[in-house]
Amino acid sequence: MSTGNQETRSKLQQRLPPKAPRLEDVARVAGVSPKTASRVINNERSVRTEVREKVWAAVKSLSYVPHPSARSLAANRSFQIGLLYDNPSPGYVMEVQAGVLEACQARRYGAIVHPLRTDASGHLREIIELVSHHRLDGLLMTPPVTDDAAIIAWLRASHVRFACISPRSHHDVVGARLDERNAAKDIVDNLLRLGHRRIGHILGHPAHGATRWRLDGYRAALEGAGLPYVEELVAAGEFSFESGVAAGKRLLSLSHAPTAIFAANDDMAAGVLWAAAQSGIEVPGRLSICGFDDMPISQQVWPPLTTVRQPCRLMGQIAAQQLIEAIEKPGSGQMVVLPYELCTRGSTAPPGDFSPPG
Repeated sequence: MSTGNQETRSKLQQRLPPKAPRLEDVARVAGVSPKTASRVINNERSVRTEVREKVWAAVKSLSYVPHPSARSLAANRSFQIGLLYDNPSPGYVMEVQAGVLEACQARRYGAIVHPLRTDASGHLREIIELVSHHRLDGLLMTPPVTDDAAIIAWLRASHVRFACISPRSHHDVVGARLDERNAAKDIVDNLLRLGHRRIGHILGHPAHGATRWRLDGYRAALEGAGLPYVEELVAAGEFSFESGVAAGKRLLSLSHAPTAIFAANDDMAAGVLWAAAQSGIEVPGRLSICGFDDMPISQQVWPPLTTVRQPCRLMGQIAAQQLIEAIEKPGSGQMVVLPYELCTRGSTAPPGDFSPPG
């Protein structure tokens, strides 16, 4: 080879990026075997603290970035989970998703977010194909997917790890939930303390466990105040803004209309606000309205909504953490009950002089 060609080759090599460090390099710098280094990087627990510190120091010094496919092959796992949802409230879904992604990033897992119509035929086949195609290590489900008996039965029979957010049954299930019955009771108790005695309620989607729990809390508050449960004051909804508008119009058209309405989520409560404005009913002067969840919409409407703060983002994060625990150590993980907070805002006040629109 001529001198000129050698010089050209040397210059080209100098321009090439440095060779990326390998797992073997990390192991050599840390003074451990490649297998031990791999166990540390994959967050396996049976490694001494001092060994972990040496490996992570080597990772940092070498700027080592594990290759996802190599990690997957070494552990015979995909390090991916799926998040399934069938919920008409976009705020709820986005908050849960943000929490799930935070937990996955911290544990170096990927997440596939997949919408699902549980009322459509073939939805179980859709899940089977999703798990198989992406080799998912587990599934995290939100209501009402959490309560689909066919899905739960297949997951158990197929030994696919799963976690649930707010499932109807808490037995032998990991994930996160809220004491929704007591939360609903507290918000209705607040209306009672203000002096309201004719309180309407808008139900959520019939397939959601939350619908039953929030109705139970509503009934418990009335019972505690010695008030009867009146069927005409309870309207069907679906957790959507549109269903809140329709239910609000129905309740406000009653000959003896409620002075307050508790909607089972903030989207429907915002719909009631819209219905009241359309009918010329002042809030909270003639009608008090409250919701549930404390989604961004609760403070984007006027007046801002009194509601229950459900930590949806934290629920997603903790449910994902519990799922990953169950994946990495079978038999571990638990159902975590999170606290709620009553947020009192401008949409509720003592009852005024209410007369339905003529």
